[in-house]
Amino acid sequence: MSVDTESDDRDLEAELASAAAGQFGVPVDAVCVGCGRTRVKRASLEAMDQDPGAEPTTLEATDCTSFKHVCYRCQGVTWWNPVAVLTGLLESEHDRGE
Repeated sequence: MSVDTESDDRDLEAELASAAAGQFGVPVDAVCVGCGRTRVKRASLEAMDQDPGAEPTTLEATDCTSFKHVCYRCQGVTWWNPVAVLTGLLESEHDRGE
């Protein structure tokens, strides 16, 4: 299971709540291939080349492929490389019933 990363004093919960993270999918910490910025994004299991029936809490970032998502710094849709599956955020959403 991947671990939540807390580098650079980032507020991962606030990043996930932001519209820039997306509305659906598994929360992952990912790096934009355009600008190198690391942000929390949501990606579907299918977008990361995973079985749609897979249990998200057991995913490893190294098993997930790059996915397309909006990068506001790059001003468009770019590829993002997952560096961590944010299981802590996923579990807290589940606990809140989201």
